[in-house]
Amino acid sequence: MDFLMSGLAACGACVFTNPLEVVKTRMQLQGELQAPGTYQRHYRNVFHAFITIGKVDGLAALQKGLAPALLYQFLMNGIRLGTYGLAEAGGYLHTAEGTHSPARSAAAGAMAGVMGAYLGSPIYMVKTHLQAQAASEIAVGHQYKHQGMFQALTKIGQKHGLVGLWRGALGGLPRVIVGSSTQLCTFSSTKDLLSQWEIFPPQSWKLALVAAMMSGIAVVLAMAPFDVACTRLYNQPTDAQGKNRVPKFSATSCSASAPLLGTKDVGIMKGQTGHQLFKVTQAPGCSPILLGTQS
Repeated sequence: MDFLMSGLAACGACVFTNPLEVVKTRMQLQGELQAPGTYQRHYRNVFHAFITIGKVDGLAALQKGLAPALLYQFLMNGIRLGTYGLAEAGGYLHTAEGTHSPARSAAAGAMAGVMGAYLGSPIYMVKTHLQAQAASEIAVGHQYKHQGMFQALTKIGQKHGLVGLWRGALGGLPRVIVGSSTQLCTFSSTKDLLSQWEIFPPQSWKLALVAAMMSGIAVVLAMAPFDVACTRLYNQPTDAQGKNRVPKFSATSCSASAPLLGTKDVGIMKGQTGHQLFKVTQAPGCSPILLGTQS
């Protein structure tokens, strides 16, 4: 039941945050492997991106990739938050003295995130492809021209097999390890501190809301460089053998070296504003498991 409720809670939030994910994806792909000033900036900021996509692609385009996004959120967060919730309920995140352990929370969050993200990697890859698809005049990154989630999964599977479906999965793991451990650790630590300070009544929804907002901000600052690299790895074009047609960089090396991303000092933080809005609204406080309402 914990896994089901966590997945459903994430899906509910995803319906409202998917437009932010579309904007984030396109801003992260903009200027890929190109020096600043050598490419046209179709999306100047989050708000301009919303207006541009709505005018050129239509308002429905802001919900591109919704089906794989919902499936990914259900699978990934069902496993991630469900597993973390079980660890928390079992007392594994506390020391022998009963105090909260940030190290244990970070480790549990990282392990839970890796399991969910790796299993859902093919869905996330297709989601990235679909959200990047745009009219030619505002297109950024490689355009795969998929017709839908199932068509994309079938086409990739038939052409490149299981290896093709899990392309980029290992490169995306640093993103999940950093993001999940930071988010869940910050959420639990903030919630524990607020409870000790007795700012809100015990089990109050305000307690979870504030903790969720703090964890959302923390995870974006920590994960943004890895997220840019992950998006670009998943969206790279492939040859007939399913190998990348452009130089392959790992998520770690792309994050550490901004010139590899072609955008110098700000490239690794592309789409941060959209990402921050997305993560704050999809913080773990949305899950009844972490709100403390599980039965």
